[in-house]
Amino acid sequence: MVGSFVGHNSLVTSSILLPPDLLPADGRFGSGPSKVRPEAVAALAEAAPTFLGTSHRQMTVKFAVAALRNGLAELFALPDGYEVLLGNGGTTAFWDAAVFGLIERRSQHLSFGEFSSKFAAAVGAAPFLEAPMVIESEPGTHPTPVADADIDAYALTHNETSTGVSMSLRRPAPDGLVLVDATSGAGGLRFDAAESDVYYFAPQKGLASDGGLWLATCSPAAIERIERLAASDRWIPPSLDLRIALDNSRKDQTYNTPALATIFLAAHQVDWINGNGGLEWAASRCDESAEAIYSWAERSEFATPFVIAPEQRSHVVATIDIDDTIDAATISSVLRENGVLDTESYRKLGRNQLRIALYPAIDPDDVRALTAGIDHIVQALR
Repeated sequence: MVGSFVGHNSLVTSSILLPPDLLPADGRFGSGPSKVRPEAVAALAEAAPTFLGTSHRQMTVKFAVAALRNGLAELFALPDGYEVLLGNGGTTAFWDAAVFGLIERRSQHLSFGEFSSKFAAAVGAAPFLEAPMVIESEPGTHPTPVADADIDAYALTHNETSTGVSMSLRRPAPDGLVLVDATSGAGGLRFDAAESDVYYFAPQKGLASDGGLWLATCSPAAIERIERLAASDRWIPPSLDLRIALDNSRKDQTYNTPALATIFLAAHQVDWINGNGGLEWAASRCDESAEAIYSWAERSEFATPFVIAPEQRSHVVATIDIDDTIDAATISSVLRENGVLDTESYRKLGRNQLRIALYPAIDPDDVRALTAGIDHIVQALR
């Protein structure tokens, strides 16, 4: 069938069996929700009788929140004065909270994929803010911020989950807050916390937990902005009020009831990373997985890294284009039939592509097994 498009056929996909030596020990490669380590699930089950089903105002839960906040401060080597805030709703809710509580008048946004564009859209809809400055680039690349005296908040994205592009973090200007969406980068990519004022993320990716929570490291300048805007005449819904989140975070709690399992699993993952050597260890583990998948794609006759510039290729989410004669969705379907999950491309990108998570919880050996398994499937399809 070489030279013609190999499309999805349920009889074909169910008949291709991967040999045991080509199966990853753990077949979860989703970019979010991501793999949760079995050890963390076992620890949650052990703690459940005194943790799950208890009030989030009680010390049992507050201890887990404190462990998460302190663990993140250690993981990111936060400078003096930086604090870890948390609240309910995930990154999408934090974008809305930032619209109310972090942008004073006008922001600049780098837009280079589905998620980086959403924050800019939320800001553009706010009637009390000026139209944002949006700097765009094509999917598979990232643009560069531009210092501008008219800007009081620069919105960057550490890793664009939809396209597999990552960027280095540096302050664009001495003035203006730097707000970094780190949802898929946190815990797996190196960065200097002093180069950002707010480094925010949800825990269902690199922190190997569930969603529904946002976490943010905030500099003294960000905290001052939060408190000043909250004290102004700007109306802010209480659930999106970052000063309320700040006050509650300092008490190791959230404004309203959080998902306790999410907090526990995130804290367990952060403790696991810190216990093994911290961010450098986790980033090196992701580097190894990235080297495995990108070098395989570069050698392959049918696969190519989607991101052309090696320095922009994400080490936590890899996007791999597949030759047009082979249907990437069929490869993913065969993998799923064999217990290897969530390798499908991001739906809105619309490419014949695989998307593979490389988060710290994912064993680099499993990534290597995955590439061998894909080779086997393509050979069987042809």
